[in-house]
Amino acid sequence: MDVSIVVPAYNEKESFPELILQIEETLLPLHLEYEVIIVDDGSNDGSMEMLRSLKEQFKPLKVISFRKNHGKSAALSEGFTLAQGKYVITMDADLQDDPHEIPKLITKLEEGYDLVSGWKKKRYDPLSKTIPSRFFNFVTSRLTGIRIHDFNCGLKAYRQDVVNDLQVYGELHRFLPVLAHWDGYRVGEQVVKHHTRKYGKTKFGISRFFNGFFDLLTVLFITRYKTTPLHIFGMMGLFSMLIGLVIELYLTVGWFFGERIRNRPLFFLGILAIIVGVQFIFFGLLGEMISANFAERTQYTIKERIE
Repeated sequence: MDVSIVVPAYNEKESFPELILQIEETLLPLHLEYEVIIVDDGSNDGSMEMLRSLKEQFKPLKVISFRKNHGKSAALSEGFTLAQGKYVITMDADLQDDPHEIPKLITKLEEGYDLVSGWKKKRYDPLSKTIPSRFFNFVTSRLTGIRIHDFNCGLKAYRQDVVNDLQVYGELHRFLPVLAHWDGYRVGEQVVKHHTRKYGKTKFGISRFFNGFFDLLTVLFITRYKTTPLHIFGMMGLFSMLIGLVIELYLTVGWFFGERIRNRPLFFLGILAIIVGVQFIFFGLLGEMISANFAERTQYTIKERIE
């Protein structure tokens, strides 16, 4: 199998016929062996009836249907498990991602990249989506050190070994380039076309941007400090203790000059900062003990073996 196309979908029944047609007219001229895996994420709009009908006409189509809505990460995870292609392409089912961009992504992979993320440089979304998205992408790029412009773009291309190594769960699908980068894979970017939504309505609200920043903290923690929790907790603890010690030192100097400190709120704030700092360091040590316990089970991404 040359190419696997994984499409998570939730209530996108009207888009399926046109999506399949565009994929077919894009890949047939390339003479590639391919499969299209649509993961129906608990749709209730008759999507499965439509997909069964399309399967009779389009043999490369494979379908996974969830009993209920589990989210995009779960859909991608199941699609990755089933995918057999040398290259794996992900895209949304709403026709805003253009299947005709797939050859460009494959070409980029063949330049030596392991993961290529699409960049919707010109977007056809309302400002209520584009402005928060740009802010989110800017912050994510700076904090992770990955200089790409669009982490949220559903149109991405992967080598098979990348999808085998990635663990996709929760809401971490938007951070797959970050996870791949921290596993040592080479991540690139390709400008892709973006279209206005043709059918239905968006399934994402403003809450996804707030959730995205919490997920970003999760990603930063599990990629940088998963095996060294004391580094982050210890740093926070020392910072808190330093603040507390400075406060108490300031009050001690005042006490020598006759100032009363017993009932001053600043006195209790200093003590609290020291206690919190000690607790942070204690949590870090506990985390190190847990990490050491699971160290033997750690799996490493291996590029090549010579025996």
